[in-house]
Amino acid sequence: MTQELNDGLPAREGALALIEAALSRRGGLDEAASANAFRFLEPRERAFARALAMAALRHLGPIDRALAGKLAKEPPPRVRNLLRLGATQAFFLEVPAFAAVATSVELAAANKTSRPFKGLVNAVLRGLLRDGGLSDASEHLAPPWLYARWVSAFGRDTADAIAAQIGFEPATDLSLKPDFDAAALAAELEGEILPGGTLRTERRGDVSAWPAFEDGVWWIQDAAAAIPARLLNLQPGETALDLCAAPGGKTLQMVAAGAQVVAVDRSPARLGRVTENLARMKLTAEVIAADAGVWEDTRTFDAVLLDAPCSATGTFRRHPDVLWAARPGDVASLAGVQGKLLDSAAGRLKPGGRLVYCVCSLEPEEGEAQVEAFLARRPDIKLDPIAPEEGGAPAASLTPRGTLRILPHHRDGGLDGFFAARFVKV
Repeated sequence: MTQELNDGLPAREGALALIEAALSRRGGLDEAASANAFRFLEPRERAFARALAMAALRHLGPIDRALAGKLAKEPPPRVRNLLRLGATQAFFLEVPAFAAVATSVELAAANKTSRPFKGLVNAVLRGLLRDGGLSDASEHLAPPWLYARWVSAFGRDTADAIAAQIGFEPATDLSLKPDFDAAALAAELEGEILPGGTLRTERRGDVSAWPAFEDGVWWIQDAAAAIPARLLNLQPGETALDLCAAPGGKTLQMVAAGAQVVAVDRSPARLGRVTENLARMKLTAEVIAADAGVWEDTRTFDAVLLDAPCSATGTFRRHPDVLWAARPGDVASLAGVQGKLLDSAAGRLKPGGRLVYCVCSLEPEEGEAQVEAFLARRPDIKLDPIAPEEGGAPAASLTPRGTLRILPHHRDGGLDGFFAARFVKV
């Protein structure tokens, strides 16, 4: 039995690296997942490590609340994360209690920083197991400062409904080329076609082995993230600009619609993913590494899509680490960046051109407030109200102003949180 437990230690060490990265810096989870120490795990170990880290992040609120009652003082970060992973295994992954405790103690003993705390790891985890389950109260599921913001913005009932989604893994959404037989692929993947054309499937596992992957006819994209590009109503031959384009899902949509697309992003590394996706999909776009706010290019376009940098709090269904990596000051600082990018986008529109602004954020300062400030300082820009259910948006997401506020609790979509507004240049 000891050998069986030791065989699972590399995967758990990999999960520890993932959660440490996710909680120490924004984007850390994706970066850690591509690091050599994680990639060199066996496929089965890698899958378990990611599942364990993601489950810990989805349930971090209740776990940390329970740990607070067991810790007299704050332990080193590695020790706290070992406790988090041990509790996750025991309460959320159906790992036998003895294995959850034993492997956590072994990992503590394997590192000089955590070795003096192996007795604490053993005692705390056993104490949690004796106590039974963890709190499922809504206010304990999200970081307190974020939950308070949601209550203020949407009311307590809606905030509770949003927080309730944190612990659940979503289905996989696919966007398809317009000329592909979506119904046939949905049948193969045992999925369904959502309003707007997104294919949703509950299938798990390596997507590169799914039907038609190598044919380059679909890509992974949350159904909410697919809506903004549809709102541009692109026609074949029109010119379109995708600002802040990486990782490229919206670029693919715009090219597949027949537009001549320029994709701009400040990160050459992230643009590499855009280029790879375009190649797999057998699509072509002009890809430029530049800061969209100060990009020196005098061209104007029929349509501009600005998916602005944001706090990303609406994406927690697929990226639970964003909840715990975000800080209260992020919203205000990012709002300033968004305003500058909106002005840059407006200057790149032809007269009569359309601009769609979107953020995957639940915070009003990054959505509704940006719209009003933008219209106040730009008399050459008018709001173009979105029609009910346009682009596949849930009916409940349409605001009286004609913008979209998609919330993760919407039952008629099961989408990421998003805000979108459409403008026209007078």
